[in-house]
Amino acid sequence: MNELPLEMPQRACNIAIVAAEFNHFIVQQLVDGALDALGRHGVSESNISLAWVPGAFELPLAAEVLAGKGQHDAVIALGAVIRGGTPHFDYVAGECSRGLAEVGLKHGLPVIFGVLTTDNIDQALERAGSGAGNKGFDTAVAALQMISLLDRLHGK
Repeated sequence: MNELPLEMPQRACNIAIVAAEFNHFIVQQLVDGALDALGRHGVSESNISLAWVPGAFELPLAAEVLAGKGQHDAVIALGAVIRGGTPHFDYVAGECSRGLAEVGLKHGLPVIFGVLTTDNIDQALERAGSGAGNKGFDTAVAALQMISLLDRLHGK
């Protein structure tokens, strides 16, 4: 068996982060976690682009534009969709995830889904803080691992 274990890239990487302004107090913690992880793994601040969009529904369009430029090795999408008393949650979360998946497949680029979909604010805060770990940090690590894997699959 020829196994390709998860590794970090052995080259400089350009990363785009798209972040939803809605639920900013949670999303900012995700962004901070992602930036922390990227910095710890040697990604220079000058190689990171951060674009804010109004809400999670707008993340796929921003990811599409950034991916289409061909300047980034991965796009990390961060947001927080918290269930309320209407079906709005289902539409926003579903379309956001579908759209981001389409961008990644269209461009052959890691588009990492870091959008929290929780039942309440407490669950979101737990996933954006240090309790269960910061999911923004986790998404940045996943982006780097996918860049490395795709490099190896493409023979780079």
